[in-house]
Amino acid sequence: MIVIHHLGVSQSDRVVWLMEELGLPYELRWHDRGPDFLAPDGYRALHPAATAPVIEDGERVLTESAVILEHICHRHAGGRLTVRPEQANYADYLYWMHFNASMLGIYFTRGALASGASGTRAERLGTVIARREAGALAFLEQTLAKHDWLAGPEFTCADIMCAFGLTPGSRYLATPIEETPNAAAWLERIRARPAYRRAQEIAGPKATRPA
Repeated sequence: MIVIHHLGVSQSDRVVWLMEELGLPYELRWHDRGPDFLAPDGYRALHPAATAPVIEDGERVLTESAVILEHICHRHAGGRLTVRPEQANYADYLYWMHFNASMLGIYFTRGALASGASGTRAERLGTVIARREAGALAFLEQTLAKHDWLAGPEFTCADIMCAFGLTPGSRYLATPIEETPNAAAWLERIRARPAYRRAQEIAGPKATRPA
């Protein structure tokens, strides 16, 4: 059975969501953040990268969300919720599976600028980040104008990957969700999914350690 090491308020809720979508059994091991909001030593010791999420699948310990989602889908679910290389929308699927990395870059750069960086270089970097965000959201809106889900007409792991960074409360971007109506409608479709609702109750930002 897959063991999900869940760090409170982290991207590991994606893995819980995937398992609920697939209907696969799993064990959830909860790890609380410290008063400094950092992961505890026990969690950091699970994998040399010391990042969330982390799963155990037999003897293998995996981290990185996209890797974990693909691994589970192909090793345990016959490729469900993925797109095969021979399918026409495979490149679209790959793009949105990795879109989150771009959003993380924007998020952390904004954080660095907000921490007190100033001067011409900071102003230029702020302009670059604003343009990158505008471009990313423009493409997101264009994509979701064509079909309900990111990789095409069917819900896939790409939607799971992108939802965390685009959901208000954990949102990586500065642009209000109201300014991206297609993305807002997509998020409503996500919130309507029973598996998403179960995952939020189990491991979402407002969830608490089981008694």
